[in-house]
Amino acid sequence: MWKRKIPVAWLQLSREKARMLVAIAGIAFADVLMFMQLGIRDALFDSAIQFHNSLEGEIVLVSNRYKSLFSQQRFSQRRLYQAQGFTGVQSVSSIYVDPLPWKNPENNETWNIYAIAFNPEEKVVNLSGVQENLSKLREPDTVLFDLGSRQEFGNIVNQFKTNNIITTEINNRKINVVGLFKLGTSFGINGNIITSDVNFLRLFGERRKEGLIDIGLIKLQPGTNVNAVINNLKAKLPDDVKVISKQEFAETEKSYWNKSTPVGFVFTLGAIIGFVVGAVIVYQILYSDVSDHLSEYATLKAIGFKNSYLLMIVFQEALILAAIGFVPSFAIAQGLYLITNQATLLPIMMHTQRAVIVFILTALMCSISATIAMQKLQSADPAEIF
Repeated sequence: MWKRKIPVAWLQLSREKARMLVAIAGIAFADVLMFMQLGIRDALFDSAIQFHNSLEGEIVLVSNRYKSLFSQQRFSQRRLYQAQGFTGVQSVSSIYVDPLPWKNPENNETWNIYAIAFNPEEKVVNLSGVQENLSKLREPDTVLFDLGSRQEFGNIVNQFKTNNIITTEINNRKINVVGLFKLGTSFGINGNIITSDVNFLRLFGERRKEGLIDIGLIKLQPGTNVNAVINNLKAKLPDDVKVISKQEFAETEKSYWNKSTPVGFVFTLGAIIGFVVGAVIVYQILYSDVSDHLSEYATLKAIGFKNSYLLMIVFQEALILAAIGFVPSFAIAQGLYLITNQATLLPIMMHTQRAVIVFILTALMCSISATIAMQKLQSADPAEIF
């Protein structure tokens, strides 16, 4: 005869609706905290390597003292010219990067903006708006302005769309904004401009010596083995430069911000705190539930149900809470991501991988709480209770 299976765990939880809602709210809060900490951390790391990922080349040359784009370690351009003669190399490009004082044309306030420069005759970066405007950078004192820059630089985007050109000052030199591109903000970078290598050196004047560059980009011939060329360059170029792949270049930047600054630790710690808070809340709810129904559990023991069955009920309660609590946290986190993106211009968005990680952490959090709460259940002795 078919027997109907009674959902004991669900009935236990739903019987005390107020307690269940408190548990769901607590789990949702913990999940939102984990979503935000991990989301902001990943967004900061992603924003830090947007420029790296945009490079149109397979190999990068940097100073042997290079740690990040902010390390300001330059090397001789001759190393790049030497690399051009190696087998498999199709072309090389010099890249200059440095912050420069930008005058807001609306209120004359000065803010540092990040300048990226290269020869406009070469295809160096794959960014929206760059390629179609490169020819304009051949003119003296011209720059492209980043659509993703913050408002402290002025309402440049809207003004440009209206007037097609904007005049302001960079490093006390008059310049014209002649186009727009899209890169975005990052660690300590609230805005970007792109200009030609010639204009860049004009802007710096005597502060910047010719012949010293920040990044060397190497583009290989189609079908060339990247690792073989890297090993060849490492073996034959002087040791005052590092030869790394484009991917290693991005990973170096991400590793710097994760390990050499408090950023990675702070946001990871925040996620751990969220995990602990959620675990404590779920434990309190499950412990109270077990304590309030100890006589019922003892009765089940007395009529022959094993400890494993009773423990499974508590474990099921924990997983039900985890699943239900995750749903509102997912929706809330998506809304907060949107608000954060609009406020900071960081590329923060929901990813499937992060959602899966947070759900697994939620299930683990509730399972740990259930395991601790079960200690009370194992002490339920029918003889003592009755």
